[in-house]
Amino acid sequence: MHLIHPPEELESAVAAAAAWLKLGTEALSVAIILASMAIALARLLAGLLRRPAGDVRMGLARGLSLALEFQLAADIVGTAISPDWDQIGKLAAVAAIRTFLNYFLQRELAGEAATASAPFTPADAAPPGPGKSSAGRA
Repeated sequence: MHLIHPPEELESAVAAAAAWLKLGTEALSVAIILASMAIALARLLAGLLRRPAGDVRMGLARGLSLALEFQLAADIVGTAISPDWDQIGKLAAVAAIRTFLNYFLQRELAGEAATASAPFTPADAAPPGPGKSSAGRA
């Protein structure tokens, strides 16, 4: 059986397009991180928004999570064209680390959102009664 290979010009054009796409995706990820950091810093320093630090952390965590997704996409694009085993191994390690980080960021965001949406009751503000510690309250 005779395999037909695409012209070298086409292969090099696709490889160049993938390299530019990877670079653009990485640049977008860096821009998201910079914007998220700038917004978080502005919220902390301005005092005009009067947001609790938890809200600022949640906003920054959302930005970091989105940036991690773009970084993972850039890594996948980078190994899509003629990967060797070394590149595949590095992608697997980086993907595992970024997925691990993103999982825990998302978990923390979900926990913060659940805490923020929980109704406030007067019992939450009351000091513990005699013989009760604050750790014993639910």
